[in-house]
Amino acid sequence: MGKTLAMRRKFLCSLLFVCSFSLVNGEPGDLIVFGTYTKGGKSKGIYQARFLESEGLLHDEPDLGAELENPSFLTFHSTNLWLYAVSEVASHNGGGLITSFAVGSESGELEQTGQQPTGGAGPCHISMTPDGKILGVANYQSGTVSTFLVKEDGSLTPPVSTIQHEGSSVNPKRQKSPHAHSINFSPDGKFAYAADLGTDSIFVYSVDPETGKLTPSSETKLPPGSGPRHFTFRPEGAFAYVINEMLLNVTAFSVDKESGGLSSIQTLSTLPPGVENIGSTAEVVCHKSGKFLYGSNRGHDSIVVYSIDDESGTLTYVENEPIQGEVPRNFVLSPDGKWLLAAGQKSNSVTVFSIDQKTGELEFNGARYHVPSPVCIRIFDENN
Repeated sequence: MGKTLAMRRKFLCSLLFVCSFSLVNGEPGDLIVFGTYTKGGKSKGIYQARFLESEGLLHDEPDLGAELENPSFLTFHSTNLWLYAVSEVASHNGGGLITSFAVGSESGELEQTGQQPTGGAGPCHISMTPDGKILGVANYQSGTVSTFLVKEDGSLTPPVSTIQHEGSSVNPKRQKSPHAHSINFSPDGKFAYAADLGTDSIFVYSVDPETGKLTPSSETKLPPGSGPRHFTFRPEGAFAYVINEMLLNVTAFSVDKESGGLSSIQTLSTLPPGVENIGSTAEVVCHKSGKFLYGSNRGHDSIVVYSIDDESGTLTYVENEPIQGEVPRNFVLSPDGKWLLAAGQKSNSVTVFSIDQKTGELEFNGARYHVPSPVCIRIFDENN
């Protein structure tokens, strides 16, 4: 009780200081956006605010930035103030939509610049090549992945490549057919990796840097019933990690940079020792230092923290930190690597944690913000 009160007082004092500092210096912070589910809730689309890295606080309460149906996943352009959002629906000629926005450099206002079909139904994840020329989308319901070229004004071409995954796995309720759950590009942009929950596979594609087209390269199978969901690289690209939604674990891989192939080296639970599987997992993110890996547990409502061995890429369990909310579908690390912001989908909340730069451990800093049904958080990194 005393500790909680002290944290609240510390937070309020910090907030007063930060607001005064920002107003005097005219530095409102980094643009932060929140993707949400609009069906069955009070959300109307994409919400936005400003994040102050110096204090780990939002400059203002999140406000509606753009009305959009089920903008469940977002990404900023690699270098420009352009934002992309999927609409996770299956009602537009059988498929979903992706909307592009130009972002006002001063106001942060979102101006729609175009829409494209995603080449499948239920788009749930998007990412971009490091050079910002190609954008990829994973369509969960149809089990397809698509790529787009980014035009000079930030809008997108129609899909230049759409590939249908094939296969199934052992869980009759969730794995009767392919369900592409994410698509990520290698740090050098040469390969795309699509984690498919329905087939227990990671499909690897080579990427044509000019046309944006995908060519199948290899397929890595995971244990039956794993349900691979999201995927991330260590910054140098030698190691990669997938979080398995259904078995609640993380698998580490070594990466062949020439072929793009993956070799499994380790699998660890996302829950504390002795805790039985409950719920499912969602997001996985590597710290920019390459020293730590983070994953989210829905049901246990926590973020798991691992340290990463510099030479082998293997993981060591550090801790599980409660998110102070419910159903952490997504989280994001701040560009400076000092903060983690977790989205509580069921609790309609976003909470902030400091990151210990030596151990990777998380500590709730007392900051909690209201966002209706948040399922994705992204911060624009002006230093990219």
